[in-house]
Amino acid sequence: MAKRYNLNHNADIRAKIGSIHLAKRLEKHANGELELSSTQIQAAKILLAKTIPDLSAITLSGDQENPIVHTLAQSDQEILNRYLTQKENK
Repeated sequence: MAKRYNLNHNADIRAKIGSIHLAKRLEKHANGELELSSTQIQAAKILLAKTIPDLSAITLSGDQENPIVHTLAQSDQEILNRYLTQKENK
């Protein structure tokens, strides 16, 4: 058997599978397919918070030396042409 380089890999996979299971149970509860107590819901929320990052806590920032640059996949001319074409078709 080959040597494992990432010994924490199994623990990471188990945590992700557990998170998926919890999320599916919460979704079933939200859809009325499964009844959960408020304690079960709160416990699931706490466990999910430990394994899935909370996106509301992420902040994008830059400084004067390294500003954040936003680029568009399309050029301004392509966007303008598409807008004018849609306007003509109406």
